[in-house]
Amino acid sequence: MSLFIEFHLIQNFAPSNLNRDDTGAPKDAIFGGQRRARVSSQCFKRAIRLKAAESGDIPAEFGSVRTKKLKELLALRLVDLGHTEAGAQIDIALSAAGLKVKDDGKTEYLLFLGQGEIERFADLIHRHWDVLGAAPAGDAKKTKKEAKASAPPEVVKEAKNLLDGPKAVDVAMFGRMLADLPGVNQHAACQVAHAISTHRVEREFDYFTAVDDKSDIDETGAGMIGQVEFNSATFYRYAVIDPRKLCQNLQGDTDLALKGIGAFAQAMARAIPTGKQNTFAAHNPPSFIGVVFRHTSPFNLANAFEKPIWPRQDKELTSLSVEKLAEHETTVASAFGDGRDVWAYLDLTGVWPATQGARHQDLQSLTDWIVENARVELES
Repeated sequence: MSLFIEFHLIQNFAPSNLNRDDTGAPKDAIFGGQRRARVSSQCFKRAIRLKAAESGDIPAEFGSVRTKKLKELLALRLVDLGHTEAGAQIDIALSAAGLKVKDDGKTEYLLFLGQGEIERFADLIHRHWDVLGAAPAGDAKKTKKEAKASAPPEVVKEAKNLLDGPKAVDVAMFGRMLADLPGVNQHAACQVAHAISTHRVEREFDYFTAVDDKSDIDETGAGMIGQVEFNSATFYRYAVIDPRKLCQNLQGDTDLALKGIGAFAQAMARAIPTGKQNTFAAHNPPSFIGVVFRHTSPFNLANAFEKPIWPRQDKELTSLSVEKLAEHETTVASAFGDGRDVWAYLDLTGVWPATQGARHQDLQSLTDWIVENARVELES
């Protein structure tokens, strides 16, 4: 039976530049024929991952890291195991798994790894220390296939099954793709949409000057001149979790999956991208968080804003956006919904219909509701 946990947020940000394009301008998109402010899904997913890790809701051993510095992490762990100067052994062990380390000591691309996988890699090197030490030194000019062929057979046999994502919540939630190791790819249990403004936006420019504190009395003018692009927007944000897929990715550990769902719910609401925050300090929490358990297929409600919201003197953009979201949900659910679908929400605007779900006064109460309902569904 299909089950999806959807998150629908309306969040207004003060003037900011949370997510920049290659020119330094805030990202945007054309939607409904109008230019909208945009924050990419990748940007929000990273913010969510870091906020969840910071909260401590997920035990450290079930955490993860995205990095090119796997060799450095393994070297630090091997010091704890009593080994120093482990560079050659690490190179050979990684080649046995089909991974290559470049001359700068980094892997060829970012690896998304669970802490448990890193620990197991370090343990592999520790147990086969002497064999790896006697193996021919790695050659950066070798292809990955040649390097793997020259690694000790017993290490190759074990290394190829090492990266199986042992209960790494972030990997299970957001998935991963390793080009050289398709067998360890993980299909994501969560999808996150690009956040878009519910209204049209125009880019704005902050022309600034900076004065040299040590300038002489006869020196005039600025020590620096420049400009920063920014905007301010009310965003619609959307994400969806397949809780059964998450549980499957976590090797059937329902309790860990529920911890992951709870941590995601908290981080989805609290995480804010860090772009240009020292300049703008746009730390604005959501005005509305709606959560729905769908039993058919997930519904992104962005089309509520295909016709952009227009400002009014008597109402905030956030309130107008929540009203339009509720209206569109009613329309979509009546045509495609399921009688078992159930909503809960946290609404600071006070305009979401009271008949459309259970109202919660704070984020913790809403999170508890999500986790308990997920538990009932997963255990049924």
